[in-house]
Amino acid sequence: MSELLENIKKSILDGDLENCQKSVQTAIDAKISADDILKNGLIPAMAEVGKLFEEGEYFVPEMLVAARAMQGGLDLIKPLLIAEDIKPVGRVVIGTVKGDLHDIGKNLVAMMMEGAGFEIIDLGTDVAPEKFVEAAKEKRANIVAMSALLTTTMLNMQTVIQALQDAGIRNSVKVMVGGAPVTEQFAKQIGADGYATDASQSARVALSYFS
Repeated sequence: MSELLENIKKSILDGDLENCQKSVQTAIDAKISADDILKNGLIPAMAEVGKLFEEGEYFVPEMLVAARAMQGGLDLIKPLLIAEDIKPVGRVVIGTVKGDLHDIGKNLVAMMMEGAGFEIIDLGTDVAPEKFVEAAKEKRANIVAMSALLTTTMLNMQTVIQALQDAGIRNSVKVMVGGAPVTEQFAKQIGADGYATDASQSARVALSYFS
């Protein structure tokens, strides 16, 4: 069993989508539970990817292919996780704020968070404040995560926080922000709960709310 899980981890670290899917399928066929595959294969692999990124061994392209490989494996076990009634760590509504069409950073954050065990509700780009509110309410999200790449659009993050406040759900969700122009000081200024400099850190910050 440990060898099968090690193969899954290695395929993710190598960014090998095809091999990851094959390894996950082999583990499923060997009657390893979806929960085991997730917690002892996929999640530790993505934690290692994050560590290597922070140490300067991996860069964004390596993170991206590793996250895609993980996603391919995760897609195979999702139906089994539902059947086994395995609950996610938490639910995250994520999107790039209104007026901003950049999504590479947001996609990477979503994949890293999913790799850490979260259920992701990805609203895409150019997301209006009411869409964040609607999704957070409907999905009973624990976290609302917002991204922006432009100094002009990052101001819309505060509008979303106000919309959550007006809807009466601000106290029931953690708000995380990130993106190239966003700083920790700005995050505090607009009343966000968390700020992350990169995708790896964002997953760690999200997990800290559940520890």
